Amino acid sequence: MNLYRIIPKIDKILDNEIIKGLISRYGKFIIKKFINLEINKFKNLIESGEIKEYIEESAVLESIVKAVASSVKSYFSPRLKKLINATGVVLHTNFGRAPLSEKVLKNVVDIAGNYSNLEFDIAMGERGIRYQNISDYLTELTGAEDCMVVNNNAAAVLLLLSALAKGKEVIVSRGEMIEIGGEFRIPEVMEQSGAILKEVGSTNKTHLKDYFNAINETTALILKAHTSNYRIVGFTKSVEAEELVNLGDKSGLPVAYDLGSGSFVDLSSFGLPDEPTVKSIIDKGVDIVTFSGDKLLGGPQAGIIVGKKKYIDTMKRHPLNRALRIDKFTLAALEATLVEYFNDKDLFKNILSLSLITEDIFNLKKRALRLKRLFAPIKSIYAEVKEDVSFVGGGAFPMNQIKTFTLQIKHQNLSAANIDKILRSSDPPVVGRVKNDVYILDVRTLLNDQITELKNVFYKNFN
Repeated sequence: MNLYRIIPKIDKILDNEIIKGLISRYGKFIIKKFINLEINKFKNLIESGEIKEYIEESAVLESIVKAVASSVKSYFSPRLKKLINATGVVLHTNFGRAPLSEKVLKNVVDIAGNYSNLEFDIAMGERGIRYQNISDYLTELTGAEDCMVVNNNAAAVLLLLSALAKGKEVIVSRGEMIEIGGEFRIPEVMEQSGAILKEVGSTNKTHLKDYFNAINETTALILKAHTSNYRIVGFTKSVEAEELVNLGDKSGLPVAYDLGSGSFVDLSSFGLPDEPTVKSIIDKGVDIVTFSGDKLLGGPQAGIIVGKKKYIDTMKRHPLNRALRIDKFTLAALEATLVEYFNDKDLFKNILSLSLITEDIFNLKKRALRLKRLFAPIKSIYAEVKEDVSFVGGGAFPMNQIKTFTLQIKHQNLSAANIDKILRSSDPPVVGRVKNDVYILDVRTLLNDQITELKNVFYKNFN
């Protein structure tokens, strides 16, 4: 018997009510692609001999329709999805860095769903400037004369170099030749900008005289880069910002500081080292400072540039600015984030990432114990609350650990690697840590409404 006859004609499949519904929603072209894939699967099963006996055409039709519906659902489900971060890394670059608070999200939603005065001066009734709604906040908070914002800090440095140093030399210490995520390095960004890199000093030691001796008629800029994502320790020497500013003043050269993580507040009272704030660097007389919006600032992805007005104006007029500028969603999120910095009382509550970084250790222990109680009915797992360490992440405080509490889990049949794989495939995905065949949930990065979600995921997969 010709077993290929068990496969329904495509017209018959297209006439199925479920398939018609899918076509109505997604269009005939894409649905036919999925149907043909399923038809080919049956042909391959027949060719390989896995299907040896006659099957009712209606059963094959039902199977194809079910498979197509499942494939379509999977194909059109959101690729970018929320996950539960149980790694303990607060500013996790792979997870989108700083999560945003409800207040900030509300501002984004209000702007996203409506027209806005993005580049419209309401008072004058004419075209406005994209940064006008946040410039007062940024200059007030940092002490800078002017500001602008592009889509990330690498873009900020690229624009800075392109606008102020194209075809000329920029002096950088060898100990500050940083690499950021995705293997983007200062020399490569500089090459793309058209500026010429002038390295001075050695990996571990750079002196003021190294900068002085490198200055010539082609020098356009002195660039200092904050090593926010690594530390060189031991026999080291670097030149402070004040010294470079004095040298720049005497030589008629601007000094730029790539601050990277861009903290607006001192976190040393929470056990973290004294990270330079943006204002403290501006107060030292540095001409231009660049930093990220989604690291220690706790806002959306953005590259923020603050400094002397004459240099900011030059960057605003540069053609790259239009290619690198931010959109209304980022501006809405950044504006709402900056407003919170004027509220000293509730700052560490209202900036979500700062709240997670500075969470009281006793609250973390209570959260871990609560999670253990919720997991208690699941007989296949054993959970134990243990003290551990978290990390700030996002290239900030690389040498520093933050005390935390974790739930350390073992399964009666599954390895920690298998638990990890199952949880990453769940809805929503859960990402924790695996160490010494123990699966670890760090409660520092669990948001309040995720405790119940996490319980449901575990019940679904392990109960």
